[in-house]
Amino acid sequence: MTATVLMVLSAADHWTLDDGTEHPSGFWAEEFVVPYEVFTAAGWDVTVATPGGKAPTVDRLSLGLSGGLPAKTRRIQAELDRLAPVLTAPANLSQVDAGAYDLVFYPGGHGPMEDLAYDTASGALLAERLTSGKPLALLCHAPAAILAAASEDGSTPFAGYEMTGLSNREELLNRFAKKAPWLLEDKLKESGVDYRKGRLPLRPFVVVDRNLYTGQNPQSSQKLAERLVADLR
Repeated sequence: MTATVLMVLSAADHWTLDDGTEHPSGFWAEEFVVPYEVFTAAGWDVTVATPGGKAPTVDRLSLGLSGGLPAKTRRIQAELDRLAPVLTAPANLSQVDAGAYDLVFYPGGHGPMEDLAYDTASGALLAERLTSGKPLALLCHAPAAILAAASEDGSTPFAGYEMTGLSNREELLNRFAKKAPWLLEDKLKESGVDYRKGRLPLRPFVVVDRNLYTGQNPQSSQKLAERLVADLR
């Protein structure tokens, strides 16, 4: 039977900084393209969804020097062009039955810091998914989305789970991050998550705790996706 994946992308096209300026952003190209390739190569069906069914915006930084060597970013751009029909007509996240999917996967980019961190539909989906025991994966900045998830008593159901996500050290490599309203590592720790990070920044690092899979950074995209394929098989 073919596995099914719900891939949830941010619909934000900016990240509002502490001084009120809007830093152009969106989803990180590698974090969408590489897992999409791994999943479809395994024969899996992937559905892309966003808040409101809005076409997502790629962070242009992810297709420049920040995204890797030119040959790599050219290949990723070519894949984005090929997948344009998928990205221009995503499903509306609030209307999707996440329970019908074998895997729920959230790519990152700064976009989730702007919308998914506060999206009640996404938060409810994440809370339900975690307690269901079915596989859930979040990559890089995407763990920001758990900030919108709450149990009946108002606490986060993710408290006590081992997780990773972009570290403060990695975030502050971006000059504009000095004006960030908050940093992901700090917020995860404040929420009661058992935050973990790799020994070296910008290196693949994946954490698995029960049905929750997380990757630290864009460099973890391949490793996280391949681990999911191996485990779900």
